[in-house]
Amino acid sequence: MGNFENFKALPHAITLLGMSGVGKTVLSTSLRRSANWFHYSADYRIGTRYLAEHILDNIKFKIMSMQDPFVADLLRSDSIYIEHNISVDNLEPVSTFLGMYGAPSSGGLDMQTFLHRQRLYRDAEIQSMLDVPDFIAKGWRLYGCDSFVNDASGSLCEVVDANDPEDPVLERLTAQSLIVYIRADTAFEETLKDRARTHPKPLFYHPDFLTPRLADMPEDGAGVDPVGFVRPLFPELLAFRRPRYERLARHGLTLETADVFSKGGAPDAETFLATLWEQGGNQLDVYVAICEQRQAERQSG
Repeated sequence: MGNFENFKALPHAITLLGMSGVGKTVLSTSLRRSANWFHYSADYRIGTRYLAEHILDNIKFKIMSMQDPFVADLLRSDSIYIEHNISVDNLEPVSTFLGMYGAPSSGGLDMQTFLHRQRLYRDAEIQSMLDVPDFIAKGWRLYGCDSFVNDASGSLCEVVDANDPEDPVLERLTAQSLIVYIRADTAFEETLKDRARTHPKPLFYHPDFLTPRLADMPEDGAGVDPVGFVRPLFPELLAFRRPRYERLARHGLTLETADVFSKGGAPDAETFLATLWEQGGNQLDVYVAICEQRQAERQSG
């Protein structure tokens, strides 16, 4: 497989897998800043491409519901327009669109609307992952980024059948990138749970997880506190997703949070690649072949 210097010089493409809050975006940002990796954010792509119209329509609906004829008339006459300000560092519009189930009077969504948005997000996440090969090429051609990091959503394990090698998302990702699962240790999981308790946020849930928890709930969400409904779900979601992450990680490489963030902060690109080199062993053989083919194609093109 050569030596580390040769490995480091390859045009890399990494897909980061792990629970929301485990550090995927922090690591991706460090790779971009330290070595000009192309940072592909799944939620940014979802919000700016696949849910953009839905997000803006929802904002317009909210404004129209305020029954302010001055603003409403300006919108209807196209005298003003509304645009989201989604960025890799600000994905709030995606989160607020996804929403939480509960009483609309408390900011929640009725069950039909909530489940519809869950399905929209699932379809958008799948499409964003199918776009990865195009953005690996675009990152190099348009932006001069030799390497690429796919900052995948924490729910990637929910939209991929890890037991099906012909799953379209799994097939696309493994043909072009190395899946790196950042596994939270017990202490880190407790930190994530504490964060979810104090700052609960909307998430995508697999139907197998969500359906039984909605079974006895009112269709209109009446009397259900959205935050109160969501807050206790996170520890259960961790347990539900853990085996799904493990199955998907068999198609790549697993790193512990302590391996990645060993000095308390996010590693730069060289340090991260050194960790892959040290921990990967023979599992890197297929990945190196993919990178070498990419390198040859770029040199010949």
